[in-house]
Amino acid sequence: MKSSLSIKSLVARLLLITVGMFGFGFALVPLYDMFCDITGLNGKTNAEAFIPLADLIDTSREVTVQFVATNNDYMPWEFKPEVFKIKVHPGEETVTTFYAKNPSSKAMMAQAIPSVSPSRAASYFLKTECFCFNQQQLAAGEAIDMPLRFIVDRDLPSNVSTITLSYTLFDITEGGAIAGDSLAIR
Repeated sequence: MKSSLSIKSLVARLLLITVGMFGFGFALVPLYDMFCDITGLNGKTNAEAFIPLADLIDTSREVTVQFVATNNDYMPWEFKPEVFKIKVHPGEETVTTFYAKNPSSKAMMAQAIPSVSPSRAASYFLKTECFCFNQQQLAAGEAIDMPLRFIVDRDLPSNVSTITLSYTLFDITEGGAIAGDSLAIR
C-alpha cells in the first residue's frame, strides 16, 4: 500500500513539475520583454512611431547610423538596406529604404524585428515610419522598397557617435518557421 501511494505521489509531483516547466516557458517571453522595457537592455526599439514635437536640429553634431539586414535561418527572401551607412544631425528627420524580394514560388509573409546598438542609444533612436511596424506580404517573385523614417534624438549622449540599426527578417507565413508565434516588436 505504501509503495503504490509513493508512486502516485511521485507521478503527481512529476506532472506538477512538467506543467510548471511549460508554464514558465510560456511566461519567459513576456517576462523578457518587460525586463527589456524596464532596463532598456538588448537594444530593443519602440513598437510605435515617434511623433516629433519640435523641429529643432542640432547642426553642430553628426551621428553615423549604420544599417544591417539579416534573414532568419528559414527566410529565403533577399533583404538589404538601400544604404549601409548615413550621417545625420540629431533632431533631423531622415528617410531611407530597405529592399526585399520574395524569390520563392509562393506568396509569403514576413516580419522584421529591429535592434539598436549600443543598447544605451535605443531610446534615442526614434522611428516615425517603419516597415517593421507591419507584416510584409509579397507574392512569388515580388519585390518592394520599404521605407524607414527616423530621428536621432538631440539628447543622445555626446559620447555616442555611431548607432547600428539591425533588422532580422522572419518568415511568418502559415506553416513558416515561426508561424503562430506572437512577436513583440520593439
